[in-house]
Amino acid sequence: FESTATLLMKDEKKGTENSKMEETLNVLSSKKIIENETEVIKSRRILKQVVLTLHLYAPISTKTKWRDVSAYITSPVKIEVENPDLLVEVPRVNFTYDYKHQQVHFNDTVVNLGGWVSTRWGNIKFTAANLSAVKNASLYFSLYLPKRVTEGLIHSVDVSPSGKLSSVVDLSLKDEVPQRADDILNTLIMVYEKAGINDKNLLAQNTLAFLDDRLKIVSVGLDSIEKKLQLYKARKGAIDISSEGKIFLDNVSTNDQQMSAVNMKQAVLKQVEQYVQSKENQQGLVPSTIGVDDPLLTSLLNKLYDAELQYEKVKATTGENNPQLITLANQIAKIKPGILENLHSQQRSLEASKNNLGFNNNRYTNLLQALPQQERDLVEISREQNIKSSIYSFLLQKREETALSYSATVSDTRIVDKAETSFAPISWGGKYIYSIAVILALFIGIVIITAKEFFNSTILFRKEIESMISYPVIGEIALGDSKLSNVIEDGKASFIAEEFRMLRTSLYNLGAKNRGTKLLITSTISGEGKSFVAINLAVSLALSGRKVILVEFDLTKPSMVNKLGMEATRGVADYLKGEVKAEEVIRQTPYNSNLFLISAGTLPNNPSELILQDRTEELLTYLQTQFDYVLVDSAPVGLLSDGYVLSRYCDATLYIVRHGVTPKKRLERLENNKINTLKNMVMVFNGVRSRGFGKRKYGYGYGYGYVYNQDQKKIGKLA
Repeated sequence: FESTATLLMKDEKKGTENSKMEETLNVLSSKKIIENETEVIKSRRILKQVVLTLHLYAPISTKTKWRDVSAYITSPVKIEVENPDLLVEVPRVNFTYDYKHQQVHFNDTVVNLGGWVSTRWGNIKFTAANLSAVKNASLYFSLYLPKRVTEGLIHSVDVSPSGKLSSVVDLSLKDEVPQRADDILNTLIMVYEKAGINDKNLLAQNTLAFLDDRLKIVSVGLDSIEKKLQLYKARKGAIDISSEGKIFLDNVSTNDQQMSAVNMKQAVLKQVEQYVQSKENQQGLVPSTIGVDDPLLTSLLNKLYDAELQYEKVKATTGENNPQLITLANQIAKIKPGILENLHSQQRSLEASKNNLGFNNNRYTNLLQALPQQERDLVEISREQNIKSSIYSFLLQKREETALSYSATVSDTRIVDKAETSFAPISWGGKYIYSIAVILALFIGIVIITAKEFFNSTILFRKEIESMISYPVIGEIALGDSKLSNVIEDGKASFIAEEFRMLRTSLYNLGAKNRGTKLLITSTISGEGKSFVAINLAVSLALSGRKVILVEFDLTKPSMVNKLGMEATRGVADYLKGEVKAEEVIRQTPYNSNLFLISAGTLPNNPSELILQDRTEELLTYLQTQFDYVLVDSAPVGLLSDGYVLSRYCDATLYIVRHGVTPKKRLERLENNKINTLKNMVMVFNGVRSRGFGKRKYGYGYGYGYVYNQDQKKIGKLA
């Protein structure tokens, strides 16, 4: 929810003028600059006072079924820390409230409302907040340093002018608790207004102190003169001043009043000069300019004070190198020379006036010599009395004006609209952002996967195989979780076993069902799973009642013996060398009575030349008469030529292509090879990885297309 409030300020460029009555009561008022005040409102000093006033450093939350929510409104109590700046932060402290006895229970401690209790986090106090809150709620409180909470508010509170030509300032705050947002903005306005009034009162106090000091001095002098006059009359008797003496006394009194005013102005100007020369861009009290009627000097001093006050306020919210702070410092530096020049000019003018008044005094003194001695003495005393009395009356008048302004201090801002929260939420907060993040992450993931697949140099889809070569794809084998070489067992159903049964059926449909069918199994490179396919296809054929033999013609890197868990003995290489007969190298496997194996045997140094001998054809011809299927496992044709030699003696070739392993370039080269060809070649797509969002879903090369679900309970026992 978003809470908004509106303030009207007195801007020196855009603000409204005060009424005459308000100006009379508020002689110390100073207009403000909207752009500067927006920064002052968001200053750490102001916002920290808001945090301390509302106790935002000790939030209370309640635990619901799905998530923790703020209990700002629903909590029966609120927490206050005696010294918030020294508290120890704690993220969560569970507590319960006893409505009957008005006590708080936490950490085996019972606390009454309104009493301080010492904890390891600091001295805290629980006070009543909402006694009609929901009972039996799971509550807990947290403690954070006010500085941390203040930094959060600085980034959350938005303060901006309503328009370029407007002196209205808009305040807004987004929060999940509407009441808390309203309280924060209303308290912020209250603290800001109070800070402005305090600044004005500080100036008034300075002026009153200056006037009081001057009144004390003048009062002592006036009292001394009155006693002197009383003693003179008592000693000499009552003396009547003549008409000539009265005229002289009036003229001298007027001249002396002017001389006193000049002396007072010089004293004020001297104090102002000391103030300007001694300041180093630090906030302080501007000396009173009582008696100085130069509007230019008054305006310059007001600008200096406002600029220095603004400098201190902005400095509290920004760093020393902030452009706004540097601008204010330059502004202060430019104002001071103008003030000093004005002061020196006025001091020269006052000195000339003082000399002129002194000349008049000398002339009046000569005239005084013509009067009788007693009358002359009485005129001197009366003259001095009039001077002190006039000064005292002037200071007393200014003091009353300042005191009236001090007692009638009003804020320079006016609340247009108090904080009020929107009826409907303006956003869904964290959940909405998290949802966008999840969707964006999925989108980025899809883009990355698509780009990775597009630039991948290996085969990923069945459609890629069919687009590159003209040979048919008769089967696809999914990538299984099992690390065993043999994934087919009699009487046990599995998804991969069903795929090998489908491959077996495809072989029948291709005509590979006659007795003595010889199948060559090869691939492009090592690691594509040709031995895995050969073993499981052989087991599947053997389970159907066919007599099958595996012949390991990979004389470079044989692995079938290890995968079947059998011991290495003499095999193909030994037969081709003429050291053993065919019957001697045939062995029955432990998996099925219909499955037999001829291992690679003792590896020769020249396997390719050994396979070129006539004994290769003789061995395969003999096996053709003894078995229904002869599965020949050869070396990869992309590395060695053995597969092309063996293909001449076989009826068909199963070419294994593995997902993410077989290079596309090698497969294109196989299609373009018109000289060395493999007899009746068909393709088997092996190691197809899971696609989609389920472990038992497999994409078969057509994007995210059709899917087979593996569920043993639904498939049941397959033959």
